[in-house]
Amino acid sequence: MKRGWGRQAWNRLGRTLLAATLLVGLTVLAPPHGAEAAPVRDRLVLGLPLEPPNLDPTSGAAAAVDEVVYGNVFEGLTRLTQNGAVAPALAESWEAAPDGLTWNFHLRRGVTFSDGSPFDASVAKFSLDRITAEGSTNAQKALFEPIRNIEVVDPATLRIHLSRPMATLPYVLAWGDAVMVSPGSAATNAVTPVGTGPFKLQGWQRGSQLTLTRRGGYWGTPPRLNTVVFRFISDPTAAFAAVSAGDVDAFPNYPAPENVAQFQRDPRFRVVVGASEGKVILGINNTRAPFNDVRVRSALSYAIDRDALIQGAMFGFGQPIGSHYSRQAPGYVELTGLYPHDPAKARALLAEAGYPNGIDVTLRLPPRPYARRSGEVLISQLAQAGIRAKIENLEWAQWLDQVFKRRQFDLTIVEHVEPMDYDIYGRKDYYFGYDSPAFDALLAQVNAAADDPTRNRLLGDLQRRIADDAVNGFLFQSSRIGVWKADLNGLWINGPIAANDVTGAYWTGAGAASAAAAAERTGGGLPWGWISLIAGVALLAFVAWRFGAAWLLKKLGGHALTLLAATVVIFLLLQVVPGDPAAYMMGLNASPESIAALRQQMGLEGSGFERYLAWLGDLLTGKFGTSYTYQVPVGGLIAERLAVSAPLALMATILSLAVALPIGVTAASRRGTAIDTGLIGVTQVGVALPNFWIAMLLILLFSVNLGWFSAGGFPGWSAGFWPAFKALILPAVALAAPQAAILARVLRTALLDTMNEDYIRTARAKGLSVNQALWRHALRNAWIPVLTILGLQFPFLLAGGIIIENVFSLPGLGRLVFQAITQRDLIVVQSVVVVLVFAVVLVSFLIDLAYLFADPRLRGRRA
Repeated sequence: MKRGWGRQAWNRLGRTLLAATLLVGLTVLAPPHGAEAAPVRDRLVLGLPLEPPNLDPTSGAAAAVDEVVYGNVFEGLTRLTQNGAVAPALAESWEAAPDGLTWNFHLRRGVTFSDGSPFDASVAKFSLDRITAEGSTNAQKALFEPIRNIEVVDPATLRIHLSRPMATLPYVLAWGDAVMVSPGSAATNAVTPVGTGPFKLQGWQRGSQLTLTRRGGYWGTPPRLNTVVFRFISDPTAAFAAVSAGDVDAFPNYPAPENVAQFQRDPRFRVVVGASEGKVILGINNTRAPFNDVRVRSALSYAIDRDALIQGAMFGFGQPIGSHYSRQAPGYVELTGLYPHDPAKARALLAEAGYPNGIDVTLRLPPRPYARRSGEVLISQLAQAGIRAKIENLEWAQWLDQVFKRRQFDLTIVEHVEPMDYDIYGRKDYYFGYDSPAFDALLAQVNAAADDPTRNRLLGDLQRRIADDAVNGFLFQSSRIGVWKADLNGLWINGPIAANDVTGAYWTGAGAASAAAAAERTGGGLPWGWISLIAGVALLAFVAWRFGAAWLLKKLGGHALTLLAATVVIFLLLQVVPGDPAAYMMGLNASPESIAALRQQMGLEGSGFERYLAWLGDLLTGKFGTSYTYQVPVGGLIAERLAVSAPLALMATILSLAVALPIGVTAASRRGTAIDTGLIGVTQVGVALPNFWIAMLLILLFSVNLGWFSAGGFPGWSAGFWPAFKALILPAVALAAPQAAILARVLRTALLDTMNEDYIRTARAKGLSVNQALWRHALRNAWIPVLTILGLQFPFLLAGGIIIENVFSLPGLGRLVFQAITQRDLIVVQSVVVVLVFAVVLVSFLIDLAYLFADPRLRGRRA
C-alpha cells in the first residue's frame, strides 16, 4: 500500500510533466511564424529606432515625430523631395515680389482634412500665425520671425508679408514644423492627428507600434499601400533579429552598421546607402579656457583623422565634412583639406598657445551609439597630439541639462540633424558659445540675398568663416543606411529631412511582413479590469470570512500607510533629479522662449507642494496625472503596459515553478547520487547565464533560423489570445530560466533540512519510505522559503525584466519607466514606481495568506 502510494505520486508527477511537454510540443509544432495567413500586399511594416513622444510636428522638435507623420498624415504648403528639392504640396505655385518682402502662394482647391473639414487660405493663415504666436511651443519659432503678417487674398490665395527678404521661405515652409493643421483639431493633434495627407491614424500601441491606414477623399494620387505599421525597436541587436526574421519589411534608418555586410550578402534583402542631414561634430566650449583660444581649437581639428574615425566608429558609413554644412546642400564648399590630420602641427599650436605639455580635457558623451563609438576612437587620436581626454558618458536628459543648457563641458560629440541649421552659430546663448561679429554680418547678408547665386556665394563664405575659426571639430556627415526586402520599392533613400514618406512605396512580389492577418484582427480582448476587480473583492471577502475582518483591516491599514509614505518619498526624490522634460522634447534648435512656453503648458512652473497634491488627487482617481511626453493620462499608459508585463511575469512565474518543482524534489530525493549532482550542475548554469543571453539564443534559434516565433513585438490582446500569448512565450522562457534555477536550489535545500526534522524521522520509523515522507510531510513545510522567494521574484519580473523587454521590443512596464527616466517624464516615473510599490505590497499580502494556508502552526497563532 505504501509503495503503491509512492508510485501514484510519481505517476501524478509524470503525468504533469507529460502534459507540460505536450504543451511545449504543441507550441513548437505550431505553424511557422507568418504562416497563419497569406501575406497582404498592401501592407508595410517599417522598423524605427525611436518612438515619437507625440504626433504633432508643430509642437516640440523630436525628429521621431516627422519620421512617422511627415508627408503621410500632415502636409505643408511645400514639401521636400528625397533629393532635397522644394516641390509643390498644398500650394500649387508661388512667387515673390521683386523686393523679396511679399510672397503669394496659390493653394489647391477641394482639399480636405481627414476629418472632412476643408482646407483653404484661412486655415493656412491660422497654421502659420500659430507658429509665431505668443506662447507658441514650435521649436522653429525663431526661424519664422521675419513673417510680419499674413493676408488671405481669397480662399485659394495666401499672401505673406516679411520684415526682411527671406529667399528660403519656400524651403522652410516644407519643414514638418510648418505643416497645415485644422483649427478644430490643432489642440489634439499630439494624440489624434488630423492632417491633409493620404493616411490617418488607426492605432498607437505606445512602446511597441503605430498603425496608419489609407483614408478616402485624399486630394492627390492615392498611395498603393493600405496599411503602414511603424514598429519601434531601439536596440540594435533586436533590430538585426527583427529584420532577419522578417518581422519588419524595412528599416529605413538602420541603427547597426556593424552587421550591414550580412544583409548585403543575403539575396532576400536590399541595402541602400543614402545621404542624410546629420552632421556629427566635436562640440567645443568656446567660452571656457583654453578653448577660447583659436589655436587650441585648431589643434583639436589637426588631431582628428576623419577617415580613420569613420572606419572605426561607423564601419565606413559616413562622409568627412570640413564645416557645419551637408554635402548635398546648395552652396556646399569642400573644406576637409583645411585641417588635415597632423598631430605634430597640433602639438606645435598647443605649445604656441602656452601648453607645451599638452592639455587635459573631459569628453562628455550622449548615449547614442555614434557618439560613444566615435568618442572611443577620438581619444586615441587626441592623445597622439598631447590632448589627454577622459570620457564621461551621460544619458540624454543629463546631456541636455548639463552640456546643452548649462555649458558644463569641455568637449562633446553630437549629431545635428536639422537641414541648413548654420544659423545656430549666430545664437549667443547656444551651447558651444560662439560669438563672432564677422559671422553675424555674413548671416545677415545670407538672409537678405535676393537670388540663389548670391546666396550660394555667401553661404560658401559663411562655411569658411566657421571653419577658419575652428568653432567645433567637424567630423562626418552620417549616412542613411536602409535595409529592406528586395521586392519593396519607393522608399526614400536619402534623408533631406527626418521623414519616412511611404506615399510612393509599393510591392513587386511576395514577401510582405508575416503575421499581417493576425495583426489586422480587432476582436475585443477580455475585460481584465473588471475581472481583476471582481477577483480582488472576492479574495478580500474570503479573507475576512476566514481570518476575521479585524485582522484584514489591520493589514490593509498598514499597507495603505506604506503606500502614502512611498508617494511622499518618491515625489521628493524625483524633484532633485537633473534635467528638464521641456528641453528634452524641444530638441537642440529650440529657442528659450519656446521651451519656457512648453514648461508653462505642462504645468512645471507651480510649487512642489501644489504639484504633489495634484498628483496625489490623480492617483486616487486612477488617472495618475498626464504624461509630459505622450500628453495622455498616465493611468492609461500604465494599463497598456501592465497588459504585457503582468501576463509575462505570471507566465514566467508559472513556468519557473513548473521547472523548479520536479528538479528540486528529484534532487532532494536522490541526494548524493549522480542525478543530484547533475541537477545541481544544471541549476548552477541556469543561475550563471544572463537572461538577455538566453533571450538572444532563443531568438536566433526559434525566430531567425526556424521562423517559429516572432523575433519581438507584441500584437496586443485585441489581435486574439493566441498571437498575443505566442509573442510572450520566448520572453517568458528567458525570464523564467534563472528564476527556476534559484527556486529549484532553494526547494532542494529546504526539503533536505525538513527531512532531518524529528517528525520526519518519526514518520520514517512508522514505515513511510523516503518518497512518501517527502511528499506527505516534508514538501508542504518546505514551501515556506519557496513562497518567500516567489514573493521577491514577482515584482522583479513585473518591471525588472526591462532587458528582456528591450531585446524582444515588448511594450512593458520596465521599458515605460526607462523611457520616462530618459525623457525626464517624471510624472510617469513616480506613478510607475507607486504601482510597483503597490505590487510589492499586494504580493506581500498574498504571500502572508499563503503562509497561513501552508503552515498550520501559523493558523494556530492567528487563532
